[in-house]
Amino acid sequence: MNALRILAASAIIAALPACAQQASQTELKIDSTNRTLTVTASETVSVEPDLAILHIGFETQPSNPKAAYAEGANTSNAIIGALQQAGVAETDIRSQSQFLEPDYSNPKSHKFKLAQQWTVRTTPARAAEILDVAVTAGATSSGEIDWTVKDEKALEEQALDKAAAGARENAEVLAKGMGVRLGALIYVSNQLSSPIFPRPFAARALAMSPNAPIPPPLSIAPQKVTREASVYAVYTIE
Repeated sequence: MNALRILAASAIIAALPACAQQASQTELKIDSTNRTLTVTASETVSVEPDLAILHIGFETQPSNPKAAYAEGANTSNAIIGALQQAGVAETDIRSQSQFLEPDYSNPKSHKFKLAQQWTVRTTPARAAEILDVAVTAGATSSGEIDWTVKDEKALEEQALDKAAAGARENAEVLAKGMGVRLGALIYVSNQLSSPIFPRPFAARALAMSPNAPIPPPLSIAPQKVTREASVYAVYTIE
């Protein structure tokens, strides 16, 4: 059960953690004529993702600037063409970065690399297939996937609704246990958060012989999408 606590007379509510949404904590003076009860509740909602955002890209071999750019242009067009051929809509492909830069691993060589990165939106069921298409077409620095939902606001509201209901339930239970009547809600605040998972290392494709057998797509299991909400509420007691 979520932690419950009742404030004693003449106490002042302490400031909430800095991560809370409100800019500053409202001070509520508590005395014999203004008795209050404060509760907190946290709830988590987890659902299966309905959207996968793939990070797909490549990096050319070190060469002179003109050759690196030409190689990069060919690879870039090949990857985009393969994605579109696989049914990925043009609006679901977005450029993330592209740059031609010196080969810093060997500065004395005076060679350059061209690198480009996109985000590609698809369904979780096609994530492995689309990644395989991109790697086969020349993507050499791909593999990171963001699992999410199309309607993130609805998921956040669901978590917040559960936390609000939990706070109210906790207040009613505590008031009953203390032999008092729960009065009006006089203050409430909330905090929404999503867990931060370590991003997987972008798998780099290995050069294969033209006659080498083509491996099957990676086995990828989508991660659930989670949102957590906390509600802090202050009620009067009678």
